[in-house]
Amino acid sequence: MAANRESDGVRFFLAGTSCMCAAFVTNPIDVIKIRMQLEGELATKRGVAILKNRYYDGFIKGGIRIVKDEGIGGLYKGVVPSLIREGTYSTIRLGAYEPIKVWLGATDPAHTVLWKKVAAGAMSGAIGSSIATPTDLIKVRMQAEGKLQSGQSRRYKNTLHGFKDIFQHEGLRGLYRGASPTIQRAAILTATQIPSYDHSKHFLLNAGVMKEGPVLHIVCSFFAGFMTACTTSPVDVVKTRIMSQQIKGVTKGEYKYKNSFDCFFKTLKSEGPLGLYKGFIPNWVRIGPHTVISLFLFEQFRKLVGIKPI
Repeated sequence: MAANRESDGVRFFLAGTSCMCAAFVTNPIDVIKIRMQLEGELATKRGVAILKNRYYDGFIKGGIRIVKDEGIGGLYKGVVPSLIREGTYSTIRLGAYEPIKVWLGATDPAHTVLWKKVAAGAMSGAIGSSIATPTDLIKVRMQAEGKLQSGQSRRYKNTLHGFKDIFQHEGLRGLYRGASPTIQRAAILTATQIPSYDHSKHFLLNAGVMKEGPVLHIVCSFFAGFMTACTTSPVDVVKTRIMSQQIKGVTKGEYKYKNSFDCFFKTLKSEGPLGLYKGFIPNWVRIGPHTVISLFLFEQFRKLVGIKPI
C-alpha cells in the first residue's frame, strides 16, 4: 500500500514536470493565440470578413508583429504564471487521470471502454482547473497586453503584483473571474486530450500495428493534440475574452460580458461561427506540440523511474 502511494506521488510529480516543460516551450504560441482571439472583439462582421485587416494577421505575421513591437520578451509574457498554473492544474489533471479511471472500474488499461476514459479526463481536468484558475487569469491578462502607448503603464508588473492588484480591486471573487469557462475548457480539453491518446495508443497496440515506444507516443499524442484543438477552440475564445475584459473602474452593469453564455452568444451574433474559432491555428499549433511534449516526456519519465506506460 505504501509503495502504491509512493508511486502515485511520483506520477503526480512527473505529470506536472512534463507539462511545465511543454508550457515553457509553447508560451510564444500561446501569446499569439491570445492576441488573435481578442482582436476585432465583437466587431459586427461575418464570415471571412472578420479575418481581414487584422493587426495580428495570422500566426506567422502575428508573431513577427509581436517581436517588432515588444521584442523577443513579448513572446514570453505570462510565462511565470503559466508555469505555476501547469505545476498545479496539470499535476492534478494528468496525475489524477489514471486513479480516477481505475475508480470508475478500468482495471485493464488495454481494454477499457472509451466513456470511462472520457469521464476520468473530464473529472481530473475540472478539479485541477478549479484550483488553478487565478494563475490562468493572470497569465491571460499578461499575455493579452500588447505594445504600450506613450504614458501607458503595464497592467501588472509581475505575477505577484497581479495577484495583489486583482485581490485589492476585485476581491477574492475577482481571482476566479472566468472560472466557469475555464473549468469547462479544462474538462473538455482533458476529456479529449488524454483519452484520445490513451484510446488510440491501445487501439494500435491491440491491433499489432505499432509497439510501445517513442514513435507510438508521438503519433498518438499528435492525434490527441488535433482532436483537442477542435473541441476546445470555441470555449477557449470565451475564456480568453472574459478573463481579459477590463474590470477595474467599470461598474458591474457595464461589463462587456456577464458570463460565459453571454460572451458565447454575443461573439456568435457579432462575428458569426468563425469568431468562435479565432486563433484556431495557433491554438492547434500550441496544443499540438504541448500535447506531444508533455505526454512524450511523461511516458519517458515514467520509464526512467519504473512506472508502467499509460
